[in-house]
Amino acid sequence: MKTNELKKKLQRGEVVIGSFVYIPSSKLAEMTGLMGFDFAVIDMEHGPICTETAEGMIRAVELSGATPIIRVTHNTPHLILRALDIGAHALHIPDINTRQDAELAVKSSKYGPEGNRGLAGVRAAGYGITGPLSDYAAQANGETMVIAHIESIESVENLDDLLAVDGIDVYYLGPQDMSNSMGIPGQSKDPRVVKIVEDSIQRIVAAGKVAGCIAVESEAAQRYIDLGAQYIATHVVSFMARGSKQFIKEVKG
Repeated sequence: MKTNELKKKLQRGEVVIGSFVYIPSSKLAEMTGLMGFDFAVIDMEHGPICTETAEGMIRAVELSGATPIIRVTHNTPHLILRALDIGAHALHIPDINTRQDAELAVKSSKYGPEGNRGLAGVRAAGYGITGPLSDYAAQANGETMVIAHIESIESVENLDDLLAVDGIDVYYLGPQDMSNSMGIPGQSKDPRVVKIVEDSIQRIVAAGKVAGCIAVESEAAQRYIDLGAQYIATHVVSFMARGSKQFIKEVKG
């Protein structure tokens, strides 16, 4: 398995910025890395990306120098296994609401004795060609990152329990899903949502853990960073849309 440069950056206390890529395109995934983002999240939850396409996108992200991450559709062992086997260096895992959910995510992502992920000569292991699987398993346990989604009122209520689980590398806040959980879907800028997100970031940081959040505006990203967040995800497509609309407006008047 390749060295997880993203994990090293976070361990050094650096701020990392990446983008979700929900369009099934290796070219777009590669361009995301070439633009300078630290990581690209291949979004299999909110996009039509199949496993075979995701594997090609992972290769493209690796070639660009960024870290390839997959957002799985659900906190399920076989989905986590497949995403890691094709070479994802980290996973965004939704539905982390209880301590049991967090423990399942970690165990599904790690080989024994830390977890129960199935071991085989897959792409992530160099197909069993580049070295013994015993060496690969130990390295993978140290390099693979687990990013837990904190995106519901239940997860916030159980945050202390979630923070006590070993093996979670990033606790990632999702304001949109949080607003949905609060019964005000789509209102991520509502003061009630903002307060929960910002308070949660501070609690995560105070516990000595890495906090993350999504931000499509630089002001919001900077505010989260000022609160101690290190992991910022955004949407490169939103920047493309914004820039295109501005160009059309400036040209057409």
